[in-house]
Amino acid sequence: MKSLSETWFADGYIDFESKKYSLLAYLQQINRYFNENKLYPQLGDLIFHFNNLVSFRDNKQYLQQQFPKRLTAVNIERLQLLYEQIIADDELMKELENIIQFAMFRMNTAIKDGTEIYEFVEDSLRISPVGLIPLDSQEGYFFLCDGRQQETLVYEYRLSIFERHDEKYRGIHTEYLESFAKDLVHSCEHIKTTLIKKRKKLPNPAVYRVETKLTFPVNETLLPIAKRSLVKYIANNAA
Repeated sequence: MKSLSETWFADGYIDFESKKYSLLAYLQQINRYFNENKLYPQLGDLIFHFNNLVSFRDNKQYLQQQFPKRLTAVNIERLQLLYEQIIADDELMKELENIIQFAMFRMNTAIKDGTEIYEFVEDSLRISPVGLIPLDSQEGYFFLCDGRQQETLVYEYRLSIFERHDEKYRGIHTEYLESFAKDLVHSCEHIKTTLIKKRKKLPNPAVYRVETKLTFPVNETLLPIAKRSLVKYIANNAA
């Protein structure tokens, strides 16, 4: 997917019609993916651009604090120089404000559409432990199953906690391992036993089953939402 640059609204000649065209072309692509129930990375990218506009509108100093991983020092400096320029140019400031206002409205509408899909998928998920869960559930395995009733996808996971802007966040790193045919032989308990025998580094792993009766694109939708849902589930059920 062709994305917008981090500073698309300030790149080149600041003209409402040209920026509007670029934005609508971008959102058309986003909506095409959403219509196929594909959320990622499109939804995350869309939220990034929306928050970027909010931060630029409210206070340029927030840019570096909010998005240290995406905005480079060059882009930060460019946006700061732009602020100095528009202060002295009422017409330019008005044009930029019109662009930002229009873009935020359109992006917010698209974010709502994506969020509705996200919540629908999230509500369809059912998470349950496979066997007894050890006291340390920071790493283990989870089994992902959807409505196709064909296979069980097996992932290893590891939770982490990181701090940003005086807040703590839980993250999850996952690695796809293998898949098993979904049949009477390969029950979740059987798969768990097989993993313990094959992978000695986790002799007593936490194992969870994440399933839905519906069918969604795995990598673009089901897996990202399953990962976030599992993080919340483990946090809420921590001893």
